[in-house]
Order: sequence, then structure tokens, then C-alpha cells
Amino acid sequence: MPRRDAPTTYRDAYAALSRIAAELENGDADLDRVLPLIEEARAAYAVCRSRIEALNTALGEGTAPDDDTGSALDGSAADRSSADDSSDEDDDF
Repeated sequence: MPRRDAPTTYRDAYAALSRIAAELENGDADLDRVLPLIEEARAAYAVCRSRIEALNTALGEGTAPDDDTGSALDGSAADRSSADDSSDEDDDF
């Protein structure tokens, strides 16, 4: 299969990641195709990450954390769990 050009937009990169994930999950990729798929996925992931970091910077939020556990756009897991805890307390009364 011919090599695809690296995506340049977030939408194209996300679509590439979705396609690659589906191909790998379905077992459609033979062993000789896995390495090129991983290389393509890395390039697409880099595009997505750079766009998200640029957006975070433009919004004054800084960059996404290195550990990928949350981002400034969707809130951290700790923020969500503390909000969930407070709503549980209200249900007891």
C-alpha cells in the first residue's frame, strides 16, 4: 500500500488515528503493515497534540500535562471527582 502523506490538520490527524485504531483492533493489519501504521499514528498524534497545545497556549492555560492524565480543556480527574463527591453529600439529606 502506498505511504500516505502526513496529516496537517487536527481533523485529518484525528481521522487517521481513528482509522488506524480500527484497523489494528479489527486485526485487519498483517504483521508487515503494523510498523508503518504505528509510524503513521505517531505523526498523526504529534499533529493533534501540537494543535491542542497551541489552543491551550492561546487560551492562557499553558500546555497539556506530560503524563496525559487530563488537559486544561476537559479538566482533570481530580476536579471531576471532587465535584462528584460534593453532589453525593447533597443526596443524603
